[in-house]
Amino acid sequence: MASRGTLGKWKRAATRILNLAARPVRTAHGKRGTVLQPYRGYGSREEVFLIGRVFRQSHTEHGGGEDDLAADLRDIGRRIVRRSVADATVRARFGGTEQRTATDRDGYFRFHLKVRELAPSRDCWHDMELVLEQLEPVTATAQIFIPPERCRHVVISDIDDTVMFTGVASKLKMMWRLFVQDAESRVAFPGVAALYREMHAGASGDERNPMLYVSRAPWGIYDVLDEFFQMHNIPIGPMLFLREWGITWKSPMPRKAEDHKRELIANMLALYKDLPFVLIGDSGQHDPEVYRQIVDEYPGRVAAVYIRNVSRDETRIREIEELAKAVTAAGSDMVLAADSLAIANHAAELGLIDRQAPARVNAEIDAEGATASRAPARKVARRDLRDAVMGGGGNVSGSAGDAPNVVVETKRRDSR
Repeated sequence: MASRGTLGKWKRAATRILNLAARPVRTAHGKRGTVLQPYRGYGSREEVFLIGRVFRQSHTEHGGGEDDLAADLRDIGRRIVRRSVADATVRARFGGTEQRTATDRDGYFRFHLKVRELAPSRDCWHDMELVLEQLEPVTATAQIFIPPERCRHVVISDIDDTVMFTGVASKLKMMWRLFVQDAESRVAFPGVAALYREMHAGASGDERNPMLYVSRAPWGIYDVLDEFFQMHNIPIGPMLFLREWGITWKSPMPRKAEDHKRELIANMLALYKDLPFVLIGDSGQHDPEVYRQIVDEYPGRVAAVYIRNVSRDETRIREIEELAKAVTAAGSDMVLAADSLAIANHAAELGLIDRQAPARVNAEIDAEGATASRAPARKVARRDLRDAVMGGGGNVSGSAGDAPNVVVETKRRDSR
């Protein structure tokens, strides 16, 4: 028989899952349940970008006697059957500029506005006013991150298997891991929240460096990831997903999105043209290949490439060895990291974060009950990468302590 504490845990978890799954249906506006949903945007003092969506759902007012469970289940049903609104006109006002655009076939709209006058902001987040133009207009306010002049670098991080363990593409699985599993069944990699807070703060502690997150997941997972970032106190930034899967009853397969990650990063390099970049990803997917291409095409723009080691395949290590040659030849450093502490140590050495930051990252790892490698990362020549990574054991794991931390760096660091 389950204990009272276990039942209470399951009830709380179920409540949180239902509340999350029911959003954003309770924000429906206008007739026929029209919703204008903006995602977080980003930009510079000259131009800004924003993505959002317009859709319809059944609009049902909750009766005063209806309990929370019934209301949540009703909202989930409304969300499942919501329909995208194509060719709708959305108007945006920001920085003294006004622009109109039409939604695509999935109901998504995209804005690229030139900034004339930027209002001051204490926390670098600025409001963009949106209006869905129809007989009964729908309004919304979007949040745009514009870094201050004191920022010193831009961080672009993958999410899947870099910030969190695999599972982001499955909404049900991710909600289960967020709300049901015990604390020891970690969702975020140990120390990653502290590491990203330090990257955001920079060496001075108040740089407010842009944190841009890229994922292969669809925009439909946005609410789950937003909840995840807040739960783990990870610096929030725009989440630039690669694609909208566009799954329907008539077309159940996701649409292809080849090269979208590279294109997104290239656009951000052009936007923040005066800042160096830090690229963070994992060894299990295509991040090393994409990042190597970026380093090669934009020499001198990438300060460091950090690859979280989640591979157990010796062939993959050989592939990373070849990629490392191109990365270092272009003048950038590369770290194949088994844990967040190795990345923090290297970032502190480069001056990307405060010298005391690794200690704070280590303290968070200890508080989470994880084990980080206390030995300094081995700095190796390119030709020695594979042997150093394999450590003679022939098995590479994503768990801290199971795989070595390997730094592949340029010989002329003082040239940057």
